[in-house]
Amino acid sequence: MTSTPSVGVLLRTWRERRGISQLELAGRADSSSRHISFIETGRSRPSEEMLLRLADRLDVPVRERNALLLAAGYAPHYAQTPLDDPSMEGLREGMERLLTGYEPYPALVVDATYRVVAANRGIAMLLDGLPEHLLIPPLNAMRITLHPEGLAPRIRNLAEWRGHLLTQMERQIALARSAPLRALYEEVSAYPVADRVGDAAPGEAVPHIALPLVIEHDGHLLSFVSSIATFNTPMDVTVAELAIETLLPADATTVKYLRSLGP
Repeated sequence: MTSTPSVGVLLRTWRERRGISQLELAGRADSSSRHISFIETGRSRPSEEMLLRLADRLDVPVRERNALLLAAGYAPHYAQTPLDDPSMEGLREGMERLLTGYEPYPALVVDATYRVVAANRGIAMLLDGLPEHLLIPPLNAMRITLHPEGLAPRIRNLAEWRGHLLTQMERQIALARSAPLRALYEEVSAYPVADRVGDAAPGEAVPHIALPLVIEHDGHLLSFVSSIATFNTPMDVTVAELAIETLLPADATTVKYLRSLGP
């Protein structure tokens, strides 16, 4: 039986992950390095207010702030409301308006394990023709993208894009203790990758501002730059773990093609 780490151990772990000293954390939290040391070694129990302040200064994810509070003997501070709860109606409607307003460009909303909770017609266009077993809800963005029967065969710069996605997941795993995310990473990183020589397409000579996703659709070569947005100062675990990803056309050819598809 695995014992739950103490609040001191958890706090020290987060401080070390952020690469800051006890003295620096104390300065940020208007405390003393002695007090921080006492908390980490279990000689002092932090107040709820102090613990939340330390978590804020360490930029601890909302879910893990609840874990810190529980380890210290306090009740969780942040609710975890299901997205289909009536109280979330405003949020759901706002996300739908945002996704619809972004059309014809692709956009979607995913949770902490890349489960797709909302998507627009631009995403549906990219998924056209995929096998049904990959489209059974709940859809998973990472699985659909990297699966050998998913979008992977259509991605012309698959090696670079795959590396980008796996690195992104590795960073998230390092910052959050998530067994489901770790399991997803192990699954998608083990997918076979076809040996595609000369994958990079010539396309337009466009000076990219970021690594583009270059993907084929219905005989057309499309290029996108991905942008991810999260909610500022979330007070709910569910909301804190949502991410809105938009795919911005990276060249004029992609803009023209998407607009030609009509409403």
